[in-house]
Amino acid sequence: MTLTGCGVPTEDSPRPIAAGSRPNATTAAQTASPAPGVPVELLFLVRDAGLVAVRRPAVQMPAIDEQLRQLLAGPNATEREAGYTSALTGITVTGMVEIHGGDATVGIGSRPDGAGRSDEVLAYGQIVCTLTSRADVRTVSFLHDGQPLRVPRADASLTDGPLTAADYTDLIRPA
Repeated sequence: MTLTGCGVPTEDSPRPIAAGSRPNATTAAQTASPAPGVPVELLFLVRDAGLVAVRRPAVQMPAIDEQLRQLLAGPNATEREAGYTSALTGITVTGMVEIHGGDATVGIGSRPDGAGRSDEVLAYGQIVCTLTSRADVRTVSFLHDGQPLRVPRADASLTDGPLTAADYTDLIRPA
């Protein structure tokens, strides 16, 4: 059986986790920093029809709104040369992300005419996996015109409830 996750490296043996703590991709990314103490921003981009965690060194961890802006801007030149793309073209995020108790809400404005296209699940997966890689975000929900928006999960089901990276596990590929 093969298990995948949002950029969290495998380990050779189990390790204890303190009660109340929760490992996350941000912690794993910071461990894999290019130099000690250099934070790493995690963005999920598309490659080979899947979601791949891309690590970008940062002076400091960006605010959640800035991280979402960078995700929406798509891959940089180096990432494009490495084959990364984005499925977020045509999806408009309105306003900024709101976080309440670890639950993030993202407002979606206009959606492309072909809503329901095959890469729409990748687009929402990019946002969910990127935001839940942060220590301060547990779940992500989407709104359109102030109402819950039904979005696709990796299994092709639609939900207007809170999403986590686990909803897109089947789409996550190794870097």
